[in-house]
Amino acid sequence: MTHLERFIATIERRFTDKPASWLGIPDAAALPGLFEYFGVSDLASLKRLLDDDIFPVELPYHSPASNAIYTALNFSKDPLSTDQRTLTKPGFFEDCSDPVRVERFNWPDPRKYIDPEECRKALEDIPPGYAVMGVVWSAHFQDACAAFGMETAFIKMLTEPEMFRAVIDRIADFYLKANEIFYEATKGKLHAVLIGNDFGGQTGLMLSPELIREFVFDGTKKLIDQAKSYGLKVIHHSCGSIFEIIPDLIELGVDAIHPIQALAANMEPDRLKKAYGERISFCGGVDAQYLMVKGDPADVSKKVDELKSLFPTGLIISPSHEAILPDTKPENVAAMFGLK
Repeated sequence: MTHLERFIATIERRFTDKPASWLGIPDAAALPGLFEYFGVSDLASLKRLLDDDIFPVELPYHSPASNAIYTALNFSKDPLSTDQRTLTKPGFFEDCSDPVRVERFNWPDPRKYIDPEECRKALEDIPPGYAVMGVVWSAHFQDACAAFGMETAFIKMLTEPEMFRAVIDRIADFYLKANEIFYEATKGKLHAVLIGNDFGGQTGLMLSPELIREFVFDGTKKLIDQAKSYGLKVIHHSCGSIFEIIPDLIELGVDAIHPIQALAANMEPDRLKKAYGERISFCGGVDAQYLMVKGDPADVSKKVDELKSLFPTGLIISPSHEAILPDTKPENVAAMFGLK
């Protein structure tokens, strides 16, 4: 099977020669160590050596304030701040109660900062046969939390729901416009898209399923439907323990859930397989918190064998976090791909 055929068969829970696998997105600081260990000079050569199945491509975004779509919205109250992540700090809308004030924020126009030609070029050098996955994130919930500061955002949901809803809907609109530019420019060349929001902590959801359904999933549904309208498979990312809302994600039309954070409560692969394995696919399962960092190759190989036995299809074998960090042992990466 080609990489693409294997990916599609795995996602659709059909017979495959072996489950699809994905390296994830190596952090730039991790690449020199990986290249040295595997004796390669670039990421394409590494993926070819590993027989990786997925080639991720991030949506190119360049503005005076950000060179990444996931930091395009800077809600810091300090106009000189370059820290776009204000989850634990006061955000721009912290003291706002009137939804009309939403337009007082300097919302960037994605048409100014996303070049369709650059989007097309981002896919030009991908070798044929791979499953090409657009990484757009579109984390409208996380950005809404940053827009107020996370603690304030949660309070606003309960005390001033219309204010919170006005902000999160405006953020979703930004991502829908940005994604449309990317999808149109790459039409027919993308096969999947990675979107997501972190809803879970190590032991459970950060807020109730009812609040997620009320305030977040309308935007999620629009983002999923948009991707589906371009014929894309949708992989939804959320770190942490999200067992309770997996049925919601299934109903929303998600094709696979990433990353199966292996040590989070109720996210054990056998539990997920038993509860949802006939209705949705997964991506992840190889613990990146401890196993890939402190374990040895034999432990990694054993875990991969267990996952393949449990999921002969329906699971893309991958670390339980999208980023390969510098403390991940290269020999454990080799073991995850069956290279010993």
